[in-house]
Amino acid sequence: MPTDSGPSIAISGLSHRYGEKVAIDDLSLEIPRRSIFGVLGPNGSGKSTLFRLLSTLVPVQSGTIRMLGYDVSKDQQAIRERIGVVFQSPSLDRKLTARENILFQAALYSIPQSQARARVAELSKALGIEEQLDIKIDKLSGGLRRRVELVKGLLHQPELLLLDEPSTGLDPLSRLELWHSLEQLRLEHSTTIVLTTHLLEEAEKCDRIAILDHGRLLVDDSPEALRTSTGQIVFSVATNEPHKVIEQLEKQYGFHGSFHGGSVRIVRQQTDISPMEVYASLGSLVSSMTIGPPSLEDVFLRLAGKSFS
Repeated sequence: MPTDSGPSIAISGLSHRYGEKVAIDDLSLEIPRRSIFGVLGPNGSGKSTLFRLLSTLVPVQSGTIRMLGYDVSKDQQAIRERIGVVFQSPSLDRKLTARENILFQAALYSIPQSQARARVAELSKALGIEEQLDIKIDKLSGGLRRRVELVKGLLHQPELLLLDEPSTGLDPLSRLELWHSLEQLRLEHSTTIVLTTHLLEEAEKCDRIAILDHGRLLVDDSPEALRTSTGQIVFSVATNEPHKVIEQLEKQYGFHGSFHGGSVRIVRQQTDISPMEVYASLGSLVSSMTIGPPSLEDVFLRLAGKSFS
């Protein structure tokens, strides 16, 4: 019998093919309960296939997936009753109001009207859309539509919420508002949230992330632990003459710098360089220099041997 202990999702030896193409390659992974877990990877990494498997849209070909203690291959109905799914493509009727869309979802789950209305009131307040409930979907912003989708996905009180690329089409402010809503769901309702993303800044906010490439699991850990594990340090050199800085670093130290956002960026192992020596050697070419941990982009580059983008 399923219990409340153990991970929300336990994946073992999972593989999936489309003809000759391998989409998921012997994946094993555990996702803790009451966490926000990100599945990060570039296009073609296997994120979408994994999402379809977790949401029970396609059958498991090889390996096992247990969700909330249930076997995906044997207990699909029990799983579907306990999970909420928000797809990348909007599923809202643009000609109906937010409330009408949500209540239609309640009818699909056979939720009694009185209970459905109480849940709509509770969730719309938690997600900040109380004043938009009676506005037609085509009049709402992308961020507000995403919140309506979340209310739909949470209406039947799922233990697990699956989100496919939740920030797609949202502006930066809407992304921040959406993320605040997700954190509130986890804190106030103990909901486990699993999201796929190709946005590094979104993955940074997760409790843990799994990085995929060509269907393979490269690593699974917290963003902070992943950045620390590389043993690297990043130098950001502010300069008005980036080409001269890059040329001097290459000539003097054999370092390969890159220019991003007004700064020359260098990634090195922490043990092979003196920051003060570099700063002094550049002299008047440098207006300032900061030192910090590597980004998830650097982690991916180190693990996969190529740029994330």
